[in-house]
Parts: sequence; structure tokens; C-alpha cells
Amino acid sequence: MAERKQKLELTWIGKENRPRLEPRILLEEPEKSYHAKHRVKDKDIFDNRLIFGDNLLALKALEAEFTGRVKCIYIDPPFNTGSAFEYYNDGIEHSLWLSLMKDRLELLRNLLSSNGLIFVHIDNNEFAYLKVIMDELFGRSNFVQMISVKRASPAGFKVINPGPLTVTDYVLLYAKNKDTMDYKPLRIPVGYDENYDLYIENVSQPPSLWKINKLT
Repeated sequence: MAERKQKLELTWIGKENRPRLEPRILLEEPEKSYHAKHRVKDKDIFDNRLIFGDNLLALKALEAEFTGRVKCIYIDPPFNTGSAFEYYNDGIEHSLWLSLMKDRLELLRNLLSSNGLIFVHIDNNEFAYLKVIMDELFGRSNFVQMISVKRASPAGFKVINPGPLTVTDYVLLYAKNKDTMDYKPLRIPVGYDENYDLYIENVSQPPSLWKINKLT
């Protein structure tokens, strides 16, 4: 009897309950469309689209035209913080949030080209769970980087918080196939920071009494 190959995965109630999605088409509303009357250059393309509707159905509709063709995807899903906003509920049951994310990430992965990248913006509420889901769907070997984004400063009413402050969001970056990822690093020249040669002489005293000297 062949040995069953095991894999690490995240499980939750309802994970296997898949939505039944029929093929969809997108309908343009001409009165709401806008683009230049003519192409300025021969290589100009009119391919921008703003889609109004359920994003799961929209992704399903995009499959026919864009499967395997999208090079870059950025999504900013609900963080599931427990808050209720005007236009959407950001506090749904945890297992439901996981199912909603999994269904959409599967369709997004199908849209990616072989050298495509996906960026998913999230905060610390669901970050760890999202990482495991994406490892399962995209392959742990295709994890590229966790990008930290400073969203606030430790000042104002936030400092009243009884525990550690949350001032950081995260962007999970995955490749469709990390071996074929086309990465071009950008480097920004900066000048020398004069603060590098300073030190605090009496660090054990209160900050108001610190004496800052220059290294010689």
C-alpha cells in the first residue's frame, strides 16, 4: 500500500464548503465609460477597468480573459478587526473570514502569470493565519518577503493603550513561481547621517538629563 503523502495545512470549520460559481461575463456601461477619443501613440492601450460588484464574481468573470496573464496583483482585504464600518463589516466570524480569503486567493493565483507577484496588505489580527493559507495555496517555497509598513507613530491617544502599541501593517509578497520571478531592485542614494557618530554619555539617567557627545 502506497504511503500517503502528508502536508502541513490550516483547517477550520467550513473550509471544504466551496461556493458554486458559474461562468460570468462583465457588462460595460457605456455612459459611465471614459477614455481618450483616439490613441496618441501606436502602443497605447485602453485596458483600465473599474468593476462594481461582488469581488468573487468579478474575479470569476476575469478568468476567461486573464488566466495566466496578470503580472502584478495588490489586494487590501478586510483586516477582520472586529469593527463595523459604514460600507462593510470588518468583524465577521474567524472561520468565515478564512473561507472568504481562500476562495478569492485561489482565483487570484489562477490569474497570475508564471512570473507574476501578489501583494496582500494585512495587519496583525489575521496575519499569521493568512500566511499559512498562502503557504498552502502558493507553496511555501514561493514566499518572497514580509514587508513591514509603518502606519502610525507612538503618540497621542495611542500611548494610553495598556499594552504594546500597534503601529505596523504588513504586506505578504508571494510569487507564482519564485524561480522565474523577475526582480529588479531599486536603490535610492542617500547622504551620510550625522547622528551615527553620536552617543549618550549618561544613558542611565532620565532622558531630559542626557548628555549627547560626538565620537572622536
